[in-house]
Amino acid sequence: MTDLTPHPLHDLLLVVDLQYDFCPGGALEVPEGDRVVPVINRLLPAFDNVGATQDWHPAGHSSFASQHEGKAPFETTSMYYGTQVLWPDHCIQGSQGAAFHKDFQLDACQFIVRKGFRRAIDSYSAFYENDGETPTGLSGYLRERGITRIFVTGLALDFCVFYSALDGRREGFEVILVTDATAAIDLDGSKDAALWEMQDKGVQMTDSKSILQAAGIGASGA
Repeated sequence: MTDLTPHPLHDLLLVVDLQYDFCPGGALEVPEGDRVVPVINRLLPAFDNVGATQDWHPAGHSSFASQHEGKAPFETTSMYYGTQVLWPDHCIQGSQGAAFHKDFQLDACQFIVRKGFRRAIDSYSAFYENDGETPTGLSGYLRERGITRIFVTGLALDFCVFYSALDGRREGFEVILVTDATAAIDLDGSKDAALWEMQDKGVQMTDSKSILQAAGIGASGA
């Protein structure tokens, strides 16, 4: 059985895209997305290393359905790097929708990786743009800090969390998904498909209660 006790030097809690546009009422809301905020906050005291990602699109980003005549949100189109889901305009740089949820204890984060800022390419993963080749630089940063294991949380399970977890494995990190600290959009069964593929690629699964117990922290907080 995996020891879930967070190591002060080698483990990282990664919080993916905990932003208003992915929460209920947002432009690309994840059903019950805001329920993960208190779960993630309870996990923070267990980790010495915490980082976040932030979707950060320029206006008129190529992944927005509004930029493709005759296309509607959630349809797909072909980009130079492959098939792209088209989204409602969301997480536009400097907008309220791009801001982190006000209840998320952002001060615990030591770094923020902004992604999706290149107009011509979307970016789901914390590690790579959607071409699978253009790096964000996160891998090198984590290696220099001695991080070997990543606990992944945030939004949305079946897109940015999913690709971050798979690319974390691809980069040689041990990856653990905290299942109750994430939520899915679930387009046409994408939630179950993502969970299956993550497990197939060696992503481990646990819940926040198990981590807090291993860390000797009560489930209601520190």
